[in-house]
Amino acid sequence: MTREPAFYLRLLRTELAAFRTTLDGDLDAPVTHCAPWTLRDLAGHLGSGNLWVVTATAEGRGDHHPPAPEGDAALRAWYEESAAALLAALDTDPGTPAWTFRAPHTVGFWQRRRAQETLIHRWDAQHALGAAQPPGAEPAADGIAEVFEVMAPRMIDRGLAPVPERAVRLVADDLGREWTYGPGEPVATLTGPAGQLLLLLWGRAADSAPGLEWSGDRAAGRRVLAGPLTP
Repeated sequence: MTREPAFYLRLLRTELAAFRTTLDGDLDAPVTHCAPWTLRDLAGHLGSGNLWVVTATAEGRGDHHPPAPEGDAALRAWYEESAAALLAALDTDPGTPAWTFRAPHTVGFWQRRRAQETLIHRWDAQHALGAAQPPGAEPAADGIAEVFEVMAPRMIDRGLAPVPERAVRLVADDLGREWTYGPGEPVATLTGPAGQLLLLLWGRAADSAPGLEWSGDRAAGRRVLAGPLTP
């Protein structure tokens, strides 16, 4: 279930600003989970994605992928401009029609998608600099739902992941919420903080990370989550 637009816009604004702060660090720092990218490459990816979505909402097309400029100062300024343009484009009625890669084909889709995309890449950038801050519990809970509702089905549609044959349950013990992915009764349950569960689904944490605990058929549950569920 999606949240109100204000939730996503606040989250997006916070995560965009936090990512910008990392660009004052070492832009040659390797980004472990986006190898072989550096932080400089990641900034280019996020800035280009921001402008891609601006065009998707303003012009109804998804073919605009502008390159990042040369030079670190120019890159930082360009990223800031892209972030401001994205926030302006998405600060509108979520029901406004837009080009999207999955339903719903509205601005509301992008409000959620860009908030979650920026959250994950903010973590990537901080991790590259050795100072990763975990996702907040409520944003992470929404991110878990988005993986199962949007990202995993997209991976299946693109032929990059199999349709799950069994189900696994995730339980966020810091929020008392749970999600089931796959058909039938869950064969296993993975319990832990929402932030850790989200990082796991995005391939940023192992299922043996501190705070995560399996019950049931762990091997079968791991096969379901192996997906891959995200790009």
